[in-house]
Amino acid sequence: MRHFLDTLGFLTRLAPARVIPDESMNRCMRYMAPVGALLGAVVALPFWLGLFGNSPWVQAWLMTALSVILTRGLHFDGLADICDGVTTHTDPTRFWEVVKDSRSGAFGVIGLVMVIVGQVVLFHEMASRGDYEAVVWVFILGRAGAVWLGYHVRHLVRPGLGKLYIDGATLGVALATTAVTFAAGLYLAGLYAALAGVLIATLALLGLFRLAEKVGGANGDFLGCAVLLGELAAGLGYVLVI
Repeated sequence: MRHFLDTLGFLTRLAPARVIPDESMNRCMRYMAPVGALLGAVVALPFWLGLFGNSPWVQAWLMTALSVILTRGLHFDGLADICDGVTTHTDPTRFWEVVKDSRSGAFGVIGLVMVIVGQVVLFHEMASRGDYEAVVWVFILGRAGAVWLGYHVRHLVRPGLGKLYIDGATLGVALATTAVTFAAGLYLAGLYAALAGVLIATLALLGLFRLAEKVGGANGDFLGCAVLLGELAAGLGYVLVI
């Protein structure tokens, strides 16, 4: 339970933030899917209970806003950094200089706008049909995506906090996350939506993996980007089969 709460506090505002010892940081990876499930439930519950029930666009916008607030925008920062970095045409030295720059460039802003608008549109599709269970699935698949990517880039990871985290993405953790995530997808979104979401997520993560290979490394920004791509994949998979 302590490691779950550590992960919850590190990734969200749903538990008190605390300093996690370096030797415990890699254990957080095994709790990514459960944290996603809890976060998704908190985001979806008010609207599941009828808040703004006649205004699915408002519900979708508020769900997106809650996601940003409850995660402290953690993953969005990683997405913006990666989007800015790819403008260097994957020149490794320049890529990492841009990623480490705390300022956001035009492509980082474009990436953020695309993802936020995408989340609002996809959440609207779920809210308009009353499928709030599928919203929970979005957050589970997003965090599972970070585990899957982490496992495949372990040999590329750069020193730092991201390495402590990614080191926990062992084969066993990746397989367990896959089983839990797909079972959740079956229950929350249905077979075809789960399959479509996983397929789209796999294609998106493959692109991130190839980017990591080209620039000779991966860090926490890659994980943040993977989370958001996984969330969008879950939503696109749902819309694709409804």
